[in-house]
Formats: sequence, structure tokens, C-alpha cells
Amino acid sequence: MKRLILFDIDGTLLSAGGAGARAVREAMLEVYGETGSIRGYNMGGRTDPQIVRELLTPVGYSVEQVEAGLEALWKSYLRNLRVEIKTAEIRTLPGIPALLDRLEKSGDPTVLGLLTGNVEEGARLKVEAAGLGFDRFRVGAYGSDHWQRPELPAVAARRAKERTGLGFEGKEIVIIGDTPFDISCGAHLGVRTIATATGTHSTDDLAQHNPDYLFDDLSDTEAVWRAIME
Repeated sequence: MKRLILFDIDGTLLSAGGAGARAVREAMLEVYGETGSIRGYNMGGRTDPQIVRELLTPVGYSVEQVEAGLEALWKSYLRNLRVEIKTAEIRTLPGIPALLDRLEKSGDPTVLGLLTGNVEEGARLKVEAAGLGFDRFRVGAYGSDHWQRPELPAVAARRAKERTGLGFEGKEIVIIGDTPFDISCGAHLGVRTIATATGTHSTDDLAQHNPDYLFDDLSDTEAVWRAIME
């Protein structure tokens, strides 16, 4: 029973205590001199490049201008993130360590991965800061791979096949996340979706997007295990 299990990071695996948002804000001020309406903006489920586009284009920046500054932005963002995570309250969310351990010890041909809007190095910094171990996630698809989240599940599946020799399709691909974007991003591939209300969306909000399974959190290891494997 093979599974490619793709976890979102922020609001699903961990809470970064606002470190990412603060680092993005500082980087945008440094590179563009502008943050747009960042204070009222919900970053959940969006890719890092998407966030920058959506904040800057309403205040007069063209997509080309945004793109031209991204290389410098990521350097600034990662520098600021390294500083922020030293003092931020970064914690794993309920049930995560036990669930990851159970999946790793299952004996089934399961591949743990990440599917996140974070750029790859930002993902590594957050996961390591939470004590989860970045290397345990054998594949990943990141905001640095594409600015549109629906492009990322296919990236993860391709990398899983390249690394393991196993092809994954349909419900063999499991996306676990806390936003409507996590639920919808793999719909065109027919993936299995597991939603958790550990981010900024309630169970009622998430239910409207029809995930295959919906939990208040991921603390019931056996129930989540069954949702992944059945």
C-alpha cells in the first residue's frame, strides 16, 4: 500500500510564531521599500512568491518589477528569518511528532514529503527549528519551484519517482494541510486530502471545501493513519 504523504508546514506541522511574516516584511522594506497591505493579509496557503505579488501589484508594482527583485528578496528574507527564529516561539502542532514516527515505522512503501508555499531554504529553517528534522522528508515541492500552488503536487510526485523509483498517482498521493489552498491544489490529480483546523481556518471553513478527511488537529494518530492508508 504505497503512499506519497505531503505535509504543509505552517499551521500543519508547526507554528513559527510569526517569524516568517516578520522576515518577509523586513525583506520587502529592504528590497522594494514597500509592503502593501501586509498587516491585513492572510499568508496561509499561499506561496512566498505569490504573497509578494499580491501585496505589491495593488500598490503599483508590475509583475516584472516584482520578479526582478525576488533574488535579492530571498537573500534578505532568509537572513532575517535566521534572526527571527532565534527568539520566536516555534512549536510543533498537536500529534505531529507521533504521526511522523508512526509513518516512518510503518513498513509500507510510504514516502514522507513537504508541499509548502515556503521557498526551500525557508522550509528547512522552520522545520529544523521545530526539531522535526528536514532530512526525514525525502521529497519536497516549494514556493521556489513555482509561484502557483496547484503546480506543486506534480513536482513532488515527479521527485518521488526520481528518488525512489515508485510512481504515485490519484489517492496514493496524500496532501495534509490547514487551508483551502491545501485542499484544492491537487484536485486536478485526484489526490487524497486531509485537512486540519490547526491554522487560521476553522473546521466549518474547511468543510466547505470538501476535503476527504477533516480533523480538529492531528493528535489522534490512529484516526489520521487510517485516513492516510484506507
